[in-house]
Amino acid sequence: MRQPPLILIADDNEANRDILARRLEAHGYGLAMAADGAEALSQARGLLPDLILLDVMMPKFDGLEVCRQLKADKSLPFIPIILVTARSDTKDIVAGLEIGADEYLTKPVDQAALVARVRSILRVKELHDTVHEQARRLASQSEELAQWNRTLEQRVADQLVEIERIGRLRRFLSPQIAEAIVSGGGDKVLDSHRREITVVFCDLRGFTSFAETAEPEEVMKVVREYHETLGRLIHNHEATLERFTGDGLMVWFNDPLPCPDPSLKAVRMAVEMRDSVAGLLQRWRKLGHELGFGVGIAQGYATLGRIGFEGRFDYAAIGTVVNLAARLCGEAADGQILVDRKVNAAVEVTATTEQAGQLTLKGLHRSVATFNVTRVNG
Repeated sequence: MRQPPLILIADDNEANRDILARRLEAHGYGLAMAADGAEALSQARGLLPDLILLDVMMPKFDGLEVCRQLKADKSLPFIPIILVTARSDTKDIVAGLEIGADEYLTKPVDQAALVARVRSILRVKELHDTVHEQARRLASQSEELAQWNRTLEQRVADQLVEIERIGRLRRFLSPQIAEAIVSGGGDKVLDSHRREITVVFCDLRGFTSFAETAEPEEVMKVVREYHETLGRLIHNHEATLERFTGDGLMVWFNDPLPCPDPSLKAVRMAVEMRDSVAGLLQRWRKLGHELGFGVGIAQGYATLGRIGFEGRFDYAAIGTVVNLAARLCGEAADGQILVDRKVNAAVEVTATTEQAGQLTLKGLHRSVATFNVTRVNG
């Protein structure tokens, strides 16, 4: 398509042509004129304009016949046509569209409608020309494509394997980590192994009673907003997502790719989660949803790797540290981020914490010293 686009105005009324011309010239378009149907056909075939504004009632050939001949001429490139007609009968409009017109305007022409439809049709023209040019270039490279096609099946198979691997990884990893693992040579890092990790559990306080009394649509809306808010933070902090379970979620740091200061990263993410969910809680409470948010964080060794069966694998962490983080989350009050002694020691220089006491947690034989994170400095 030319820049600026060339528009052919075909109308037997000179005043009408002048009106359309003045409106379009103000927007920088190039213009050509035709005073009857025969001249419109000649100008269209000689100039190959980017758009034709075609009056219906013209001598020699009316606009419908001009449109029919141009659309039937296979030697011409795609030239969009807007019929400009004083006829408001639906049958006339349908007839024009059925023979190939791309749009129509009724007289008297509204200036805003004229400019809007011209822009819209020219976008279609530009897209068509782009696709046509790409097709032409592809055709000129047929020999190269023939050679490429001989290896296409294997390439597609390799790409599908790659997509499948990235898809599996993105179930529990942030996109950047998933792509780093794949580009680094494979997902063997997901085989069973043991490593020290920092686990984060969080869920909504009062969610069970809320889900029992609220309408299912309300519950789903709350869960969706909650997941979207936390999901962005999980990806931003490059955490590994183990699972979403309704209002609860579990993530960890330092696996499958090691990271510096995993406990500090976990605490920073948890604080951002608390701040972000606080806005949701305030809005939900205005709707009568009495919900809160709590977090538990623990640091320790776990066995990690793929679990599941063919076609449905997950990546899981198993160990006391997982249970400890879950129990701390269960004990956390609304707005609390409870951490164990190891996490507290790792973040004490950067984060402000307060003692939350010795807790006896289900499944753990010894009481656990816990701390509440109030904020992260800096």
